[in-house]
Amino acid sequence: MSAPITTAMILAAGRGTRMRAHANDPPKPLVEIAGQSLLTRMIDRLQAAGIERIIINLHHKAAFITAHLQARTQGPEIIFADETQALLDTGGGVKNALPLLGAAPFVVCNADVLWQENSNNIAALMADFDAQRMDVLLLMADKASSSGYDGCGDYCLIADGQLRRRLDEDDAAIFSGVRIVTPQAVAGIDDTVFSFNAIFDAAEARQRLFGRRLDGRWMHVGTPEGRAEAEAIIG
Repeated sequence: MSAPITTAMILAAGRGTRMRAHANDPPKPLVEIAGQSLLTRMIDRLQAAGIERIIINLHHKAAFITAHLQARTQGPEIIFADETQALLDTGGGVKNALPLLGAAPFVVCNADVLWQENSNNIAALMADFDAQRMDVLLLMADKASSSGYDGCGDYCLIADGQLRRRLDEDDAAIFSGVRIVTPQAVAGIDDTVFSFNAIFDAAEARQRLFGRRLDGRWMHVGTPEGRAEAEAIIG
């Protein structure tokens, strides 16, 4: 059994261009669905799963995010990773934060997703993670029950929960934006600025990329259309 996972990172450093926001609008992690921001919802989910420390990277409208979280006096310790001088992409942002994240596996979450769940999905993902077999474990959502998504899916689940990148479009599931990763898998990418897909591809090549299905309804809210769909579902 792997040791309990107690640290997570939320990727909040994007520019939010797909939301077609105005200059004075809050950044995408602070978009509200049914009166609660995406960032608050994700922190609450991580807290409910037993996470004790959360690293949040900052770039676009960073002051909005820090001010938003000042009112949060309970729950996990929150530490900010500054990317205001240079945007490092999803993988590079996590690599930059490795000194803050520590030597044990950790959860990484995108800031623009949410879901209605039948059970605690992040806790179940953490319970399934096995560092002896896995470099990365992804939470995967079914296309048929998701909203705000019009793509072809990302991965197919094969034997023993391993993932292969979209072998069959009809059977492909969506990467939900939540994963567990070892620090070694992140540090193994030589670049400074890179997508998390480079980590996924390297883990898949080593047959150490795995997935678990989300128990509930996944919603992508990275666009105004996705946000409207999520409001209709949750509100």
